[in-house]
Amino acid sequence: MALAGCPDSFMHRSYYQDQGEQASAQEAADLAAPSFPAQSERLKNHQEDDVDLETLMNDMSTSLESLYPACGMQSDTVPLCQNGQHTRGQPPAAGARSQPPQGSPWQKVQRSQPVHILARRLQEEDQQFRTSSLPAIPNPFPELCGPKSPPAPPPGSLPPSQAVTKQDVKVFGEDGTCKVVEILADMTARDLCQLLVYRSHCVDDNSWTLVEHHPQLGIERCLEDHELVVQVENTMASESKFLFRKNYAKYEFFKNPTNFFPEHMVSLCQQSNGSQTHLLQIFLNSSSCPEVQGFLHVKELGRKSWKKLYMCLRRSGLYCSTKGVSKEPRHLQFLADLEDCSVFSLIAGRKQYSAPTDYGFCIKTNKVMHHSKELRLLCAEDEQGRTCWMTAFRLLKYGMLLYQSYRVPQQRKALLSSFSTPVRSVSENSLVAMDFSGQTGRVIENPAEAQSAALEEGHAWRKRSSRMNVLGSQSPLHPSSLSTVIHRTQQWFHGRISREESHRIIKQQGLVDGLFLLRDSQSNPKAFVLTLCHHQKIKNFQILPYEDDGQMFFSLDDGNTRFSDLIQLVDFYQLNKGVLPCKLKHHCIRVAL
Repeated sequence: MALAGCPDSFMHRSYYQDQGEQASAQEAADLAAPSFPAQSERLKNHQEDDVDLETLMNDMSTSLESLYPACGMQSDTVPLCQNGQHTRGQPPAAGARSQPPQGSPWQKVQRSQPVHILARRLQEEDQQFRTSSLPAIPNPFPELCGPKSPPAPPPGSLPPSQAVTKQDVKVFGEDGTCKVVEILADMTARDLCQLLVYRSHCVDDNSWTLVEHHPQLGIERCLEDHELVVQVENTMASESKFLFRKNYAKYEFFKNPTNFFPEHMVSLCQQSNGSQTHLLQIFLNSSSCPEVQGFLHVKELGRKSWKKLYMCLRRSGLYCSTKGVSKEPRHLQFLADLEDCSVFSLIAGRKQYSAPTDYGFCIKTNKVMHHSKELRLLCAEDEQGRTCWMTAFRLLKYGMLLYQSYRVPQQRKALLSSFSTPVRSVSENSLVAMDFSGQTGRVIENPAEAQSAALEEGHAWRKRSSRMNVLGSQSPLHPSSLSTVIHRTQQWFHGRISREESHRIIKQQGLVDGLFLLRDSQSNPKAFVLTLCHHQKIKNFQILPYEDDGQMFFSLDDGNTRFSDLIQLVDFYQLNKGVLPCKLKHHCIRVAL
């Protein structure tokens, strides 16, 4: 009887709701039991009890009717309709209320059904869940609540995700240092070089390359930028390794192709007008048939002897003529294919293979790893001839892939030029020389006077430091001592290396005009040597010291042009050719990984 007067929020809780249902069912069973008349008869016998039985039964029926529909409509989860509103906010239909079975005593005591009171209570409860200041939030996934939504697939029906393949690659530097890099299976040589440049804090000038080095075979080559590193490593022996090195001549033939392809060595199927652009189009066009021809020293397979033959390189492969310089099909013998082969340069051809010259190269198939007997060894007369043969091999094999790799840095630079280049102000671009020696400043209009003022200002700090150390001992930053050691901090200075070692470094990093390095002289302990490349030839220039009024100078032209240190000398010849055959453009560098 206490459940009939309890508040609705008390009945909405699951525990009390179950208790109320059990109590209601028990009372209904007691009322519907056959002993009900006996109980009424027993109550009539008590005359002292003044409780009206009919009024009591009416109150009980009303309480049970209000309790039964409220408990029947409550549920633990309230589903969402397609418009995102709760279903509990709607008033129940007339036929939604459960009816007791026909013929039971329940019909005798059922009096009225206050449905309008129950609907008002449910509307008030629904307003508690809804915020009046915010609009109704729609269901973002109506298809999940609809009857036609597809069932969720079982866990085993989805295909497994493909795992990203990674592999460790060991890369060596020029100084012997090594670094292990974890790369993806689809990483190209360019991507790996950019990663190493970033980790080594180098300047990315698009001249870094990855070198495939085979010490047991005495050969090496530079990987193309589009080649996959993992695929190349799978064709290498365990003793082979990758080197991280500069190569300024990687795409130099696109800038000046006439220096790489002499007229007497290139035979074109079309009439050439002699222009550089037309020559490149013939090599890059797959429908054209350029040929590189000339004499080469060829080492016979399985023998130590070399034979000089007339060779011809075409798109179909490398051929040799069995009868002089004849290129008739019956006189041409096939030697090597271009598809499954790569061209390598010989590191020590004279010592290891008894080559007649120092300009040897070879064609190696991908299946050859250890045995040098299967290499097709060739040797040219000079460096220009070897460069022409190797460059033509790369162009005929890869074609447009090389040109696209050459254009990638330029296109990237064009896209990022507006972001990377700082905006200079108008006043910064219009600087003028000023003289503040008098009471008022004046603009120096004479160019000769302005240049002398700039030189005087540049040497002022040396004079001030010299006066400061006159009375004391010579400090480590004294001008005379500083000029002799400051160049050792520069990347273009390679210290005490031999003449042969300097030439080897120049060749490895590309025989391009203006490539240079400085080293200590072996004949004169106080002098230095400038090693410079010009027209694919290496030349050496001695830098001699001169002393004037107790101050040391350095000069390349017997004292006519003097410099206080080697940094000034290099800066000057990077802007002026002077007595050199060309300006200093690129410096050889060694990076520690």
